[in-house]
Amino acid sequence: MQKKLIALAVAGLASTGAFAQANVTVYGVADASFDVVKISGDANNELGNMTRVSTNSSLIGFKGAEALGNGLTAVFQFESAVGFDNAGALGANRDSYVGLAGGFGTVVLGNLTGPTRALGAAVDVNAGATGIGANSALLGKLGNNLLSSTDGNGNYPGTSNSSTCGRSTVCTSIFDTRWKNAIAYVSPSFAGLNATVAYVANENKAFHNSGADGANTTGYDVGLKYANGPAMAAVTYNAVSLGNDAGTNVSDLRVGGTFDFGIASVRAVFDHARANHFGGTLTQNVFGLGGTFNVTPAGKLLAQAYVARDLKTNGSS
Repeated sequence: MQKKLIALAVAGLASTGAFAQANVTVYGVADASFDVVKISGDANNELGNMTRVSTNSSLIGFKGAEALGNGLTAVFQFESAVGFDNAGALGANRDSYVGLAGGFGTVVLGNLTGPTRALGAAVDVNAGATGIGANSALLGKLGNNLLSSTDGNGNYPGTSNSSTCGRSTVCTSIFDTRWKNAIAYVSPSFAGLNATVAYVANENKAFHNSGADGANTTGYDVGLKYANGPAMAAVTYNAVSLGNDAGTNVSDLRVGGTFDFGIASVRAVFDHARANHFGGTLTQNVFGLGGTFNVTPAGKLLAQAYVARDLKTNGSS
């Protein structure tokens, strides 16, 4: 996550015209591909082979900053994915926030990328991609038990229902999606070292009544990152309590880094996902290694390999 996070005191400014004089940058990405997908071993013979058009990581965004005086700056960003392979869709489903920056660091609140997701993207040779080659296809998924993210109300099903992810995108884990209803703090950098702390508010709190399950989802995501010259290394920890009747808790520990030689780069990551009350304690480790090589100033070769080890229940594969 870049050092552009913002804060509580600024939330009311947007409606008062305080940003009227801010410099606003409009940016975006248009990216489409024609995919041929071959499927084998489909026991139910539901899909077979298929072709599709994917708009991948296409997006449009607006961001800006406004000096408030006394060393303070108000910052904001509104970013939406753009799906133009069908009827088209827009919405603040990417990093969108408002906040405050100063010598103390940056505080932001909104729909945010936490440090765990940010580390996964930083080591991916297909950074920013949402296609089948992204490393989020394996990271943190716990044998497909932790797919998708919380819904608009903050509820998370805690199941392997892949139908919520769609056939034209990678079904990512809860740890590799953006956090809704979140607030985050990013510290200043000290000799290349900085920390990020994010908290997910429990807006979905609901008691068990009328036959409905209780809910009280909350969580935190912390990270320590070193980035200086060609080297980057980070460790993150993300823990979420679903607050459901089963008392389900999930967590993810991630360690990774990159080194840029100029003409080439290498990157590696280790991921340990864990969940309680899914028929016991479930754990899974994922290892990843990747690299790039600059063939021309405008083009490079990419390669990466990720291995998801056996899913373990109460320590047994």
